[in-house]
Amino acid sequence: MSLDTILWLTGFFAEAGVVLLCIRGGLFSKRPIFSSYIAWSMVIDLFLYCLNVFHPSSYYRAYVSQLVVDAAFQYAVLVELGWSVLQPIRSSLPKQSIFILALLITLGGAVIWPMAAWTLPQNLGASARFYLHLQQTIAALRVTIFLGLAAFSQMLSIGWRNRELQIATGLGFYSMVSLSVSVIHAHQAVGAQYYMLDQLMTASYDCTLMYWIFSFSKAEVERQDFSPGMQRALLAMAGATQSARISVSERPGSGSGKRHNP
Repeated sequence: MSLDTILWLTGFFAEAGVVLLCIRGGLFSKRPIFSSYIAWSMVIDLFLYCLNVFHPSSYYRAYVSQLVVDAAFQYAVLVELGWSVLQPIRSSLPKQSIFILALLITLGGAVIWPMAAWTLPQNLGASARFYLHLQQTIAALRVTIFLGLAAFSQMLSIGWRNRELQIATGLGFYSMVSLSVSVIHAHQAVGAQYYMLDQLMTASYDCTLMYWIFSFSKAEVERQDFSPGMQRALLAMAGATQSARISVSERPGSGSGKRHNP
């Protein structure tokens, strides 16, 4: 049995283990997008593996095509993760706050987009280059969010036994490895060392899944309230955003003052 097959089997069964723990722990109701993403990854990994074995000529096209769905899923996971982090004060936030959060993550992606181009190998076709560029931008966003949560974990009142930080840690670790491999690939000819790095990236994903299995098998601690300073800062930001929206909607001639009153 080849190392690639061992890594794939390990990942597939680890994904199945994470899905089972998500079901057992009620994560499909608490974090439905993350749970659905792992379930989708398990199905698509099985499909791509079978395609590579029985119809290898179609594998590359199918792999590139699914990258768009994968990137959309990852973006939604980041929005869900950020919204979950805000759980202690969500009742005090304006109703449209989740859309503001999604916009902020999108703006973060727009800033990272040109920098992510540095990690792209030069020997790719236009479509594959675009999809991989999208993937790398999302990966850099995952790293940024993980570092932010880790740095401000005390103020956000989250610890290593909270699912939010556990999910972010796994995503951050795998993303840092995948970005590092991509940077090396961009300046490396295809050869034995090239494929060894691909195997290292797959192994890092398997390790992430193992970490989630270990973490999700333990009871989650109850979320605590944010520190007073963080609560004031977040509520002030939300209030400023809502005031700006009201000001825009009530301008003469805007045509939207009555229909969008808070």
